[in-house]
Amino acid sequence: MIAAAGALPWRRRQGRLEVLVVHRPAYDDWAWSKGKLDPGEEWPAAAVREVEEETGLVVRLGRPLPGAEYRMVDKRSGELATKEVRYWAAEVVGGDGLLRNEIDEVAWLEVAEASDRLHYARDRDQLRALVRAAEACTLQTWPLAIVRHAKALGRSTWAQPDPLRPLDARGRQRACEMVPLLGAYGITRLVSSPSLRCADTLRPYAKDRGLDLRLRPGLSEEGYALDPAKALNHLTRSLSRGEPAVICSHGPVMPDLLDQLAARVDEGEDDSQAVALALAEAADLGMAKGEVLVAHVAGTGEQARVVDVERHHP
Repeated sequence: MIAAAGALPWRRRQGRLEVLVVHRPAYDDWAWSKGKLDPGEEWPAAAVREVEEETGLVVRLGRPLPGAEYRMVDKRSGELATKEVRYWAAEVVGGDGLLRNEIDEVAWLEVAEASDRLHYARDRDQLRALVRAAEACTLQTWPLAIVRHAKALGRSTWAQPDPLRPLDARGRQRACEMVPLLGAYGITRLVSSPSLRCADTLRPYAKDRGLDLRLRPGLSEEGYALDPAKALNHLTRSLSRGEPAVICSHGPVMPDLLDQLAARVDEGEDDSQAVALALAEAADLGMAKGEVLVAHVAGTGEQARVVDVERHHP
């Protein structure tokens, strides 16, 4: 299996939807910007990196789009292999637009022209899904990530107060791995339990991006046990703000947070049952330590609706 990831940058010009396609001179084809994952790299991080390397544009990932799977010859071995590509809708948030790697031309095209220009029929699956989301007014979303803290030292081996229990080596590694993952979604607001194992799960990302880390006692195990409503209030505030955000907390707090998100699932979406099921499974079976669940939200406040969900395990 060859793993690859890419994105469909989109924008509106004079009310018309446009998408970015790229030309690869080595194949003389027009396609979506994509590329293979580096060793140990997660799919969303690879999608953002590839777009920037090929187009010079920095993107923030939105909702996932249908993937593609096809047979090809592996250049390294000369043998047939299966290539799996995962895609996301994306919005441009920066970059200089200078072409750097494997691409000699890019074009912003309206939907019909992009469909005609694409070389491969399979690439139209992503375009159709993007158009459906645009027609349903759920293409423009913002991410709300729910994170269970990374692996910490065991309770039985820790003699000091539990909130001071730190991450172990695996937990610290996972916290560093989250930096490009959270960055792929453009997370800018960080809210965490003040317990050291939670704060240190997000601290590498906060340092890398120069962001404040907001510590909230209501998200701690102890605070949740005293008043569960406070943890839910932090989630409600995030839904009201509509800013790309992450909330880091503990296993016992997760079900209530996820149930509240499940209550916001957009029932008008074709995949609403799958989205609700993903949240229900995460709530009922538990999230892994260091797992990142990304809810893609359309709207804010009372109108905020979850239109898609991704789960990224350590």
